[in-house]
Amino acid sequence: MDFHNYLEQQKHLLDRALDNLLPPEEAFPPQLHRAMRYCLFAGGKRIRPILALAAAEAVGGNPEHIMQEAAALELIHTFTLIHDDLPAMDNDDYRRGVPATHRVFGEAMAILAGDALLTEAFKILSLGSHKGVHTPDHIVKIIELVAEASGSRGIVGGQVVDLDSEGKIIETKHLEYIHRHKTGSLITASVLLGGILGGGTEKEMECLKTFGTSIGLAFQITDDILDVTGSSEELGKNTGSDHSKGKATYPRIVGIDQAEKKKRELYGEAINALTSFDDRADHLREIGLYIIERHS
Repeated sequence: MDFHNYLEQQKHLLDRALDNLLPPEEAFPPQLHRAMRYCLFAGGKRIRPILALAAAEAVGGNPEHIMQEAAALELIHTFTLIHDDLPAMDNDDYRRGVPATHRVFGEAMAILAGDALLTEAFKILSLGSHKGVHTPDHIVKIIELVAEASGSRGIVGGQVVDLDSEGKIIETKHLEYIHRHKTGSLITASVLLGGILGGGTEKEMECLKTFGTSIGLAFQITDDILDVTGSSEELGKNTGSDHSKGKATYPRIVGIDQAEKKKRELYGEAINALTSFDDRADHLREIGLYIIERHS
């Protein structure tokens, strides 16, 4: 199976899992469940859950055994997108090629839909979809991992510093903090979740953490570059918005050429971290390349 077909197959399986895990649109209160599903099923590449599935495969686990836990990661990612687009945050009108959730359902319902997605994700993580495979210790560990990646030490903390840095010229170490937390923390957690539930050894987990932290930062640098060089049609949202809002980005702070160089260096670090893995990690390697070469 070529890599494109692999991505499509995994996305199909995850979409099916997500559809089964969430309450249907008509479940009461219907306006909330419609809003929750709206952004979730508007598109998206499902990179974070696919990274989790590939990491489980890399350590010899069965990706099918972590499908629900991987799907929960997409709920958290979608929560961040809905809240990111709010007028009080980045004030974006489009996401995944369609009007942002708050533009369709109103600001209050968008906030509540994001809250509900985040909460639902932890319910799913707590269930232990394969109790004969995942121990209680595994379940507690991934809940702790994802909670830390999502809160003040991760996504939320990164978002706060990002908002505080608008219109300012900041140092690259400050910018790296924003990117590693706002974006990179959930990507790293996704890789580690797959490794934990797949039964990874301590050494394998150390390698996966290096891969995740490197490719997570490379992911956001790629996003920064695409905001300058990409098209609105491919990205599914307006380009140039980072510049117009005075956002702290790699192209703005160090220039496009240095941003491209940094992205490639991080990709090299990520791939080198997988040197001790066999061909079961090939999907993880391919996702790494896809992340830095994508156009959307």
